[in-house]
Amino acid sequence: MNDKSKRTIAVLIPCYNEALTVEKVVGDFRAALPEADIYVYDNNSTDGTAALAEKAGAILRREYRQGKGNVIRTMFRDIDADCYLLVDGDDTYPAESAKEMTDLILDGEADMVIGDRLSATYFHENKRPFHNFGNDLVRGTINRLWKPKQPILDVMTGYRAVSPLLAKSFPVLSKGFEIETEMTIHALDNNFMIRSVPVQYRDRPEGSESKLNTVSDGIRVLLTIFNLYRDYKPLPFFGLVSLLLLLLAAVLFVPVLMDYLATGLVPRFPTLITAGFLTLSALLSFACGLILDTHAKNNRKNLEVQMNIIRLLMKK
Repeated sequence: MNDKSKRTIAVLIPCYNEALTVEKVVGDFRAALPEADIYVYDNNSTDGTAALAEKAGAILRREYRQGKGNVIRTMFRDIDADCYLLVDGDDTYPAESAKEMTDLILDGEADMVIGDRLSATYFHENKRPFHNFGNDLVRGTINRLWKPKQPILDVMTGYRAVSPLLAKSFPVLSKGFEIETEMTIHALDNNFMIRSVPVQYRDRPEGSESKLNTVSDGIRVLLTIFNLYRDYKPLPFFGLVSLLLLLLAAVLFVPVLMDYLATGLVPRFPTLITAGFLTLSALLSFACGLILDTHAKNNRKNLEVQMNIIRLLMKK
């Protein structure tokens, strides 16, 4: 279908205690995308967010499992649309960028469009220095590990447009704020088209509190990167572990070897045995990497087949 006017756009707004801003967010995106269906998924709010969202004209849904990852899992599972626009309910992202982002999806130029805060006003507007450091750390780590042709400019943004193919093939495992990191890595590793659009981020209005815990959620995000790198790229991961074990074994073995060459004796058997165990562990690690790499490639093949099936179902 080439006529964009006949395509459906779903604006998806996950909310937890956003009574101060949810009406404005719904109103702004209704004005920017009058043709879109606007869904607010209330995640056990206690401040009247749900009633205010309905009053503003949003389609209200509820997700009782706490956590943003749980909300997005349900959103992608329940809603059918030609373009999904994800945005937080805290009024930090401008609705003015919505049309450009959704057009890139509807025109087939991208499977995921990232609302890039970090190249615009984020570091000026955001008053939490550890959040700034964390965003830079996560962005740099993912770009170094996955080495995309075009660097990912903002990994943890809550503002992005997504194609139905990506939404329906994305196996959401995260429960909390690490969902954005997981989604970005899934798109990178499976060769989805990713574009970035700079957006003018603004800090939360006075009285609105972030639900993101800098330390605990930051640790979860870094653990997510670690686990996904192991799962998606097992050969480089276990190959690095193997190399480190071999180097440690060499550090222990070389002095023993030097003593043997000088005296013909092995006075430090425990050190020699430890070096042998480390060498064996290195070989086992490398073998695990080879086996899991084959498994990861088969998973990619299966995903390609599943996406073909999803595409056929979408055409019906």
